[in-house]
Amino acid sequence: MTDQTNQLLPQGVTAAEFQKAVTKFRALLGDDNVLVKNEQLVPYNKIMMSTENANHAPSAAVTATTVEQVQGVVKICNEHKIPVWTISTGRNFGYGSAAPGQRGQVILDLKKMNKILHVDAELGTALVEPGVTYGQLYDYLQENNIPLMLSFSAPSAIAGPLGNTMDRGVGYTPYGEHFMMQCGMEVVLANGDVYRTGMGGVKGDNAWQVFKWGYGPTLDGMFTQANYGICTKMGFWLMPKPPVFKPFEIKFPEETDIAEIVEFIRPLRLAQIIPNSVVIAATIWEAAAAGVRRSDYITEPGATPDAILKQIQKDKDLGAWNVYACLYGTQEQIDVNFKIVTDALKKLGKGKLVTEKEAGNTQPFKYRSEMMKGIPNLQEFGLYNWRGGGGSMWFAPVSQARGSECDKQYELAKGILNKHGLDYVGEFIVGWRDMHHVIDVLYDRSNPEETKRADACFNELLDVFEEKGYAVYRVNPHFQERVAQSYGPVKRKLEHTLKRALDPNNILAPGKSGIDLENDF
Repeated sequence: MTDQTNQLLPQGVTAAEFQKAVTKFRALLGDDNVLVKNEQLVPYNKIMMSTENANHAPSAAVTATTVEQVQGVVKICNEHKIPVWTISTGRNFGYGSAAPGQRGQVILDLKKMNKILHVDAELGTALVEPGVTYGQLYDYLQENNIPLMLSFSAPSAIAGPLGNTMDRGVGYTPYGEHFMMQCGMEVVLANGDVYRTGMGGVKGDNAWQVFKWGYGPTLDGMFTQANYGICTKMGFWLMPKPPVFKPFEIKFPEETDIAEIVEFIRPLRLAQIIPNSVVIAATIWEAAAAGVRRSDYITEPGATPDAILKQIQKDKDLGAWNVYACLYGTQEQIDVNFKIVTDALKKLGKGKLVTEKEAGNTQPFKYRSEMMKGIPNLQEFGLYNWRGGGGSMWFAPVSQARGSECDKQYELAKGILNKHGLDYVGEFIVGWRDMHHVIDVLYDRSNPEETKRADACFNELLDVFEEKGYAVYRVNPHFQERVAQSYGPVKRKLEHTLKRALDPNNILAPGKSGIDLENDF
């Protein structure tokens, strides 16, 4: 690649105006923190979505290290009408990446803002900047012998708590509903003001990370999955590390077992006998995470036949559904709760129970166990090797935690995926009362025909599930406008009203979650 300046411009911005903004960015941030050359922008244009890279190519990228610099960037963007797409670690794989939501947007990269500002070992709170990763925070807790544990999505070590929470990600511990555990944000607004949620606006207050609500309207939620501000600090709660962990797995042999599994799990979750988010993972997910590739069994294109899936189950000692949960507490607490679980399983009359003692360090049990214990790892990247080719888009509908609902969703999803020659690679995550149905639409992005099929598949998944009353809770930028339509015109009008009030120049991540004044109501 030649060492050339990127000639791409933001939408509606002239070359002269853009150059004025770049000159001001350099004066504010220094030359090394303003990236405009083609080879410098390559890491910001690697996408996994079913569309051309050119549709999500940045015009430039700037890196800030302080809140004051973020304010300065916002000021310059307002002066020259420059749209800016903010990332923290840029590792939101399958839901996006470091690429901007729209072609020509400038990336504001906050990975260099990576300070762990405070951890309170007694109260179990943390305050971090956007670039802090789960791996970095885990190492900090270990090195300082702080008896707290993390909750994160997978693969986790290179992603960060601020970005994951802002996208309302979930994890696998009792603190797995991450936005629920958030407590206190610092946000740079489009006009450059610094707003602190909750108790953060009170001078001298020390309850910012322990009391979420403050006084008056609670606005934290409006900044998640949105483009109303740039979060530069976030507080959240960490779980005290229990004296004993007891991770376990239950393997079920048949796809048709899913309804009974959910009915077995739900009362145990509601009663907090099982306190963490229970995973019910299908065969391919577990096989791929353990290192199995589709080409190990079949080379023909299209959906993997059920007979092959049964062979993988047998060869790798997997279930059609693989249930993972963990008990936490003293040995006495765990003994009581484990007996309740095993008694319920006996009553169900099916399922093979596996504990850590039997599983040892075998995969995928080992990495599942680590996630439930708050130990970051990268094992789940194995999913991307199942088909290869770098295509991955998460389809994540939500439903009630009822077996009948999961049965319907599984049948719908597998049918649509197989119709388009793709595989069902999914898991259900049992919250307290909801099910996150997380499906990785894996495809070979280097194959244009397969990419086209994947795009049609994802659109059909959205359409058919919406017809049945199901909607997704997160999605990649390629489909954000489409998903926004699922939630109706009243919600969208309100979101655009807020956008006009807070960001009249439409500079902050236009298009994110379908909110864009160029496409106003």
